[in-house]
Amino acid sequence: MSDIKIQNVCHTYNTNSGPLHVLDQLDLEIGDGDFVAVVGPSGCGKSTLTKLVAGLLIPDEGDVMLDGERVKGPRSNVGMAFQNPVLLEWRTIEQNILLPLEIVKGHGLDARQRKERVSELLAMVGLEGFENKRPSELSGGMRQRASLCRALVHRPEVLILDEPFGALDAFTREDLWVVMRELRRQEKFTCMLITHDLRESVYLADRVVVLSGRPGGTQYVQDVDLPEDRGLDVLFKPEAISMLADLREQIAIGQKRQTIGEAV
Repeated sequence: MSDIKIQNVCHTYNTNSGPLHVLDQLDLEIGDGDFVAVVGPSGCGKSTLTKLVAGLLIPDEGDVMLDGERVKGPRSNVGMAFQNPVLLEWRTIEQNILLPLEIVKGHGLDARQRKERVSELLAMVGLEGFENKRPSELSGGMRQRASLCRALVHRPEVLILDEPFGALDAFTREDLWVVMRELRRQEKFTCMLITHDLRESVYLADRVVVLSGRPGGTQYVQDVDLPEDRGLDVLFKPEAISMLADLREQIAIGQKRQTIGEAV
């Protein structure tokens, strides 16, 4: 596994209407094996943050470090899953999941071991027997399960989740939260989750980081002091309800600051 350190990061996009400053002196640390959720007002730079950690963007200022090395481009030890699963219709589910192993060299798995790895992951997410199906034959929740398998097939040290459950209905979303916790128990990785769902952040994460309104910086950090072996009912406990109230208040503060900033 790897740790993530983001130090004094600033980033600006050049747009038709002028510079758009999205991150400002952002500091964030995710320890080796930790699961951290990042929340904040819409437009505060959360998705930009994922691109910076993944090496798809380079910050204008500051450093993004993985396991003590500066991120200068995409890295083979990082897995990603997004709100849109982006599965290729001309490939079977198994072939879609295997795609990272075709790209990442040196994984050391022969054809039999690759098939076993896919079967192992599909069993974890409840998709046994769907190896030869096409994406169009699966529901939205099933496609997202396959997307998670694809993100983990090469055993990445770092997993980046950019609102992977945001487009799903409430029941499917909660079911996948449980799946995600089981994946974390069986697959060892450091994780950064971007989400708009505060309940999701509290249920899945060890720590929740609230970004301020654009330009995003670290506004508030909430340690999630809940049992490691937790069910969905934990979200109705007083401790979780109190954390959710604090996070909602912080989001409101960030939104107000962003609105004031845009009006100036």
